[in-house]
Amino acid sequence: MKSAALIPARYASTRLPAKLVQDLGGKTVIQRTYQSTLATEVFDEVWVVTDHEEIADQIKALNGLVFFSQKHHESGSDRIAEALEQVDADLIVNVQGDEPFQDRSSLNDLVDSFKNEDVQIASLKTMISEDEAQNPNFVKVVTDINNDALYFSRSAIPYNREKILNLFYWKHIGIYGYRRDALLAYTQMERGKLEGIEMLEQLRLLENGFKIRMVETIHKAVAIDTAEDLARARAILSLTKGI
Repeated sequence: MKSAALIPARYASTRLPAKLVQDLGGKTVIQRTYQSTLATEVFDEVWVVTDHEEIADQIKALNGLVFFSQKHHESGSDRIAEALEQVDADLIVNVQGDEPFQDRSSLNDLVDSFKNEDVQIASLKTMISEDEAQNPNFVKVVTDINNDALYFSRSAIPYNREKILNLFYWKHIGIYGYRRDALLAYTQMERGKLEGIEMLEQLRLLENGFKIRMVETIHKAVAIDTAEDLARARAILSLTKGI
């Protein structure tokens, strides 16, 4: 089964303008994401899917594969689906462009989950505390006994009605693996009501009856959405790389 990592890289961003081309230790955020994904050696190919020449040029400077999207897209999954007209792979993994420190073990476990032929879509989750679960920027997920997602929410789920001590929650990490046909099916779905309420694209899949297998990881992803996130990423890189 041929696998490809596709990194959606939209230039526009709200809280941190042009965040993907911000400097992160001498390279841009998107260059760091591309290189760390490539370095995991999990995938047969790694592509960046973008709508902007500056991002495309930065990846080409690394001799990377680029697909230039021609259409407006509502989500990263929609954006990478357009690239399937050029990308020949059976398994497509959507890697977030603003997460520059990708983890080999997590991505390998995600890909391995597709050895089960029943799995059409998979994603990652990591354990967080009840205090962390109160943050609406952390998307929470609850699962069934097979580790398939029951629901995703910005609210803390499940609601701790009985005030159980030391209750833990699961944070969703927004990396998705799709079998090719499942990703193409996603693009044909209407935007869901719950998706519009929570502003979470994965709810479109649940509303249409698709199962999402959740794979546990201990990796704490660093997503860059604000200037504070960028400063934290620079500090992490300085500690790990000595720059």
